[in-house]
Amino acid sequence: MTKKIIYTENAPKAIGPYSQAVQAGGFTFVSGQVAINPKTGDLMNASIEEQAEQVLQNLTAICKEANLSLSNVVKLTIYITNMSDFSIVNEAMQRHFVEPYPARATVEISALPLGVNVEMDAILINNE
Repeated sequence: MTKKIIYTENAPKAIGPYSQAVQAGGFTFVSGQVAINPKTGDLMNASIEEQAEQVLQNLTAICKEANLSLSNVVKLTIYITNMSDFSIVNEAMQRHFVEPYPARATVEISALPLGVNVEMDAILINNE
């Protein structure tokens, strides 16, 4: 099986030894995205609303670079540091996704990279 690395300047550069996304076996696997503005490199850490919005914009940019969209997402994993932010993240997700929604897991964890409060990764099915 071959793999293709997906990279765009419209999403944050990786902050470690990983790719923004990898296509393989009919799927695109998008690495966890945090609330970094790719144009400025600034961490968007003012509110959970702002963070969730930036994360979804970053996911959208990577999808676009792979010639896909959020409608190709079949599995989304959301990591949050406070489960009381669940409804706020849901609202952001509803602004970016339409039915049929992807499968999803939301997990509360103790900490995320750079001190952010939300991170998302995704698995997309490639266009046939």
